[in-house]
Amino acid sequence: MIGYDNMNDLQTIVDQVSEQLGSDAFGIWFLLGAVLVFFMQCGFAMVETGFTRAKNAGNIIMKNLMDFCIGTAVFMPLGFGLIYGKDIGGFIGTPTFKMFTDWSNFDYSAFFFNLVFCATTATIVSGAMAERTKFISYCVYSGVISLVIYPIEAHWAWGGGWLTVERFGGVVFHDFAGSAAVHNVGGVIALLGAWMLGPRIGKYDKDGNPHAIPGHNLTAGALGVFILWFCWFGFNGGSSLSLSTDATMTLTGLVCFNTNLAAAVATCVTMIFTWLRYGKPDVSMTLNGSLAGLVAITAGCDTVSPFGAFFIGFVAGILVVLSVEFFDKIAKVDDPVGAVSVHFANGVWGTIAVGLFSTGSNTAHAGLFYGGGLTQLGTQLLGLVCVDAYVVIVMFIIFKIIDKTLGLRVPAEVEIDGLDIHEHGLASAYAGFAISDANSAAMTPNENTDLGEDDVTKASAKQMDAAVPVVREPVIHDGVYDTGMHKVSIIAKLAKFDQLKTALNDLGVTGMTVTQVMGCGIQKGTPEKYRGVPVDTTLLPKIKVEVIVSRISVDAVVEAAKKALYTGHIGDGKIFVYNVTRVVKIRTGEEDYAALQDVE
Repeated sequence: MIGYDNMNDLQTIVDQVSEQLGSDAFGIWFLLGAVLVFFMQCGFAMVETGFTRAKNAGNIIMKNLMDFCIGTAVFMPLGFGLIYGKDIGGFIGTPTFKMFTDWSNFDYSAFFFNLVFCATTATIVSGAMAERTKFISYCVYSGVISLVIYPIEAHWAWGGGWLTVERFGGVVFHDFAGSAAVHNVGGVIALLGAWMLGPRIGKYDKDGNPHAIPGHNLTAGALGVFILWFCWFGFNGGSSLSLSTDATMTLTGLVCFNTNLAAAVATCVTMIFTWLRYGKPDVSMTLNGSLAGLVAITAGCDTVSPFGAFFIGFVAGILVVLSVEFFDKIAKVDDPVGAVSVHFANGVWGTIAVGLFSTGSNTAHAGLFYGGGLTQLGTQLLGLVCVDAYVVIVMFIIFKIIDKTLGLRVPAEVEIDGLDIHEHGLASAYAGFAISDANSAAMTPNENTDLGEDDVTKASAKQMDAAVPVVREPVIHDGVYDTGMHKVSIIAKLAKFDQLKTALNDLGVTGMTVTQVMGCGIQKGTPEKYRGVPVDTTLLPKIKVEVIVSRISVDAVVEAAKKALYTGHIGDGKIFVYNVTRVVKIRTGEEDYAALQDVE
């Protein structure tokens, strides 16, 4: 039987163990979150590399690497103190050198967690200014972002600055994990930089119409998105700072749940929206949709309900598409990876959404839709306007200084050849692999190729002839000489080969020569769209099928091929028919008709 005193002793031990475990859980979770945010550098590198051209892959990788390394070097002596040092007038923190003077008592975990957030802000800019920015210039302004831009505005929002001061009845600016302080800031710098740089060569024609410049590796881009999605649980979840109590564990669970929900909903919405808008679900835009949902939920993931997270993700999925189209077609800002639309547009939306959907939990005031009126919404808008005004003014000056001294943009010949070879002496980031950029020599798009009927059984003879033209060699010898042997050469889309092969086999054609080729016809290689813009390519991958027939009617072969290849668009393929004057079978010496009997 355990006595009363012994029970008290046991409870004391349990409380001490729980307290210690809570403290350990806090430390582990805090650092794990920081490590996951660091790994986001890999995600950004993959997204940006995949969404740009192969000739600049090494440059993209180098910039993402140096963002973190340069950021570490400048954040350590100055940046961290500007965020969390003693406040000066609500504007800036006092620089501290405590890590050097009192290193044994310095909070290294807090330093590292804030460092990776700082590096993320700088990295966002890389994608929007890709493929035409001088590397040395990039290093300079990346360092400036980590040195003074991010630390000062982060002090306003998180470090005891003026945005953390209660106003308007106890309401403070709420940005849980950085929709405003990280993503919006990185996005607005990206927008400013891309605008000042100007578009890439070939992005717009003389009339200002945009041309798509597809990325060279969507596999890498998708890998980057999955990495970023995974690491976002550290970005948002780690911002809860603790797992030491039931309340903090519940909060962290809600944060992670809302983060995933918003991203998943945004992805689905973007897929459906592009499907309806472009006729097909756009792969790269859908990947951007995932990131848009993650960015938008970041500010309010701790204070909105799952319903709020759902709606935030829903809007983000549409907003990212419309934003890409606006900057691409109207504003004429060339953003190769969609960083402005993902981070700026949805960073703004996510910050505003707190003022609409906040339930009033975790330091935030209730939003407009939860009975809180306009107070929190007004505070969110005030914070956004002030932060962006500061960032735009300072970075405009920085970009101008860099442009007048080092130069911001590479010369035209460097851009055309690729930054890898000129900026880094790298012949190719894919040594040993054959990388062919079919988009390097663009042609002007021709008229719409749709013939108005995609069902072969309903298509008129005129539509059939337009979609799959047949070119016959003139009958020789005044129309009286025909050997009865014909070569049929069929140029078609790769995706149609199986149908074509089946149709020919059903006729009894058993021998054929198949070659993969590149080419284009009247459609000039532009039957598809990329991110809502026609893809301008000189050559498209095709299949060339050649058969020799004698016993089988050549007209039957032609008709079977036309039906198999028809989709109702110009560019379905073309068929050439030639007279064959002589055939020799090498193995037997048989000639002409006899030589062909075992190959049809």
